[in-house]
Amino acid sequence: MNELRFTDTNSADDSSGRVFGLDGNLYLPVVLGVIGSLGLVAVLGLLVGTGWFVAGVAGALPLGAILGWALLLKHNKPAGYDRDRIEQSFGGGNFTRNPGEQQNLIDEEEAGA
Repeated sequence: MNELRFTDTNSADDSSGRVFGLDGNLYLPVVLGVIGSLGLVAVLGLLVGTGWFVAGVAGALPLGAILGWALLLKHNKPAGYDRDRIEQSFGGGNFTRNPGEQQNLIDEEEAGA
């Protein structure tokens, strides 16, 4: 009766893992972006006949956007940070108007009354 049983449970293991230094499944968009960029360079360079420099720049743009999103907005950030940051950058993401807009609305109401 005084003897307790101890069982290993791994209850504190909440990590979703790391691949290529990125948390969880964040490596998948990067890998798909690399494959898509290589495909775009191949199509533009071989099939369409554009110059290799133009094809390389065109292929680097989507990959750069994906890497920027993954490293700046997702990696080591809380859940939903990327959506909140993008909404904040484009003027949304809050429930109140900014003070400048409020003052303009007050001025308009006073002028109309």
